Amino acid sequence: MAQLGVQLYRETFSCSICLDLLKDPVTVPCGHSYCKGCIKTHWDAEDRNGLSTNSCPQCRQTFDTRPVLVKNTMLADLVEELKKTGVQAAPADHCYAGPGDVACDFCTGRKLKAFKSCLVCVASYCEKHLQPHYELPVFKKHKLAEPSKKLQENLCPRHNEVMKIFCRTDQQSICYLCSMDEHKGHDTVSAAAAERTERQRELEGSRLNIQQRITDVEKDVKVLQQEVEAINGSADKAVEHSEKTFAEMIRQVRSKQKTEVSRVRDLQEKLEQEITELKRRDAELKTLAQHEDHNQFLHDYRSLSALSKSTSSINIRPLRYFEDVTAAVSEAREKLQDVLRETWTNISLTETQVDVLLPQPEPKTRADFLRYSRDITLDPNTAYPWLLLSEGNRKATYMREPQSYPIHPDRFTAWSQVLSKESLTGCCYWEVEWRGRAASVAVAYKNIRRAGDSYDCAFALNDKSWALECDTDDGYIFRHNIVDTIISGPLSSRIGVYLDHSAGVLSFYSVSETMTLLHRVQTTFTQPLYAGVYLWENGDTYNGDTADVCSAVLNYFLS
Repeated sequence: MAQLGVQLYRETFSCSICLDLLKDPVTVPCGHSYCKGCIKTHWDAEDRNGLSTNSCPQCRQTFDTRPVLVKNTMLADLVEELKKTGVQAAPADHCYAGPGDVACDFCTGRKLKAFKSCLVCVASYCEKHLQPHYELPVFKKHKLAEPSKKLQENLCPRHNEVMKIFCRTDQQSICYLCSMDEHKGHDTVSAAAAERTERQRELEGSRLNIQQRITDVEKDVKVLQQEVEAINGSADKAVEHSEKTFAEMIRQVRSKQKTEVSRVRDLQEKLEQEITELKRRDAELKTLAQHEDHNQFLHDYRSLSALSKSTSSINIRPLRYFEDVTAAVSEAREKLQDVLRETWTNISLTETQVDVLLPQPEPKTRADFLRYSRDITLDPNTAYPWLLLSEGNRKATYMREPQSYPIHPDRFTAWSQVLSKESLTGCCYWEVEWRGRAASVAVAYKNIRRAGDSYDCAFALNDKSWALECDTDDGYIFRHNIVDTIISGPLSSRIGVYLDHSAGVLSFYSVSETMTLLHRVQTTFTQPLYAGVYLWENGDTYNGDTADVCSAVLNYFLS
């Protein structure tokens, strides 16, 4: 019960503008009471906005002239007594609007979080200040929505009126005054009705298309997964079969080895026996030769048996028995490698050819580099609006005014840069001729972000791009993922770029009479790369800086 009493006190003696206990309370002619400073600030704001209605914030009753504010002595005394009890009318901290919240437009001092936004009033209200929208008939037709910071976008910038009409001719929302002025005679409809319905149908059609594409892509993903399983299964079977085949071949070689070794050892044993017999006979003859009795020598000599003929007729080629097997295996291995190379070259996923590439030695002379020259053009769909593309989309120039490019999801919206149309894989070489204060020569993956001013969109300020900055004052700086490397080298208006995608090599050269290596990157590229240029802004002034993606071969023969 005491808690209820405190709550009633808070509601009775709180200012509906600042939601705090009344300070210097005054009562306006309609009977509602406010802090004197709060109601004065409210009316002053109305005057500044050209309303001059002197309205009551609660009941919206208006007064022809601003009422004279007289202190309500009884309320002031009651509030003073209430303060002595320690009762506070301020809401909890979590009810106040923070940096990311939508604040109530009618709270003074520390503002509360908005509970709803009114699309007709173009204002946001906390629960307390929203009550008239629920209670008074004049607000019944007002459209309430979730709190939004973008309410001002519903106001006409020219007439400061709510834009309730959609001009189909100019494809934009307008207010009633616009429809009577510069949009007079145009095809217009109610922005909240017919146009919304039509756009809703288009939206649903787009969603159906997206859902169908999701289904199609999911099917493709499933097919690719089946392809992966088929490749793995086929490779496993090939390895298993090869292992069995070569295991059988090894068993045959070992078996033949065992047979031949056994045969040779039997022969070796017989020969060793023959050696023993020959040594015995040699000793016998030696003894006879040393006999001093002539008659006995002749007798014993006659009794000697004839020496048997040797069984040794061996013709062996040591360590060469299995050379034919080795040669046959080597020949089979070479043929198998040819088959595998041909098979791997023809393997493709969707429409992308998968090539098995070996790293190429980096060229030394400009003529060597030009063997890998690529014809590069800049993609208008990626160009920052203030960049003008010319000379067959090879040259980018920073302009005074934005160009009339159509809206495109690939366009860089906040960074003055542009990407090439061509994707770069394998070994590539191109040159960029720059003029002005500064420019950056870059490469990037296609999935670099495009919209917004975050570092995820800017060349070399993320892990999806690499760039060499060329500055007439500061020289060269190589940058990747917000890491800077200061480069020393002769400043040239022409930069050569060499890419060996499979080897992960990216090199930048200063091109003049000779080619001077400025910086080389060794990494692993996980996607095809796209060439890019960035033209630096010079504060708020027009620069006219340019970057020309040259035809390197043509310039070489013209120089």
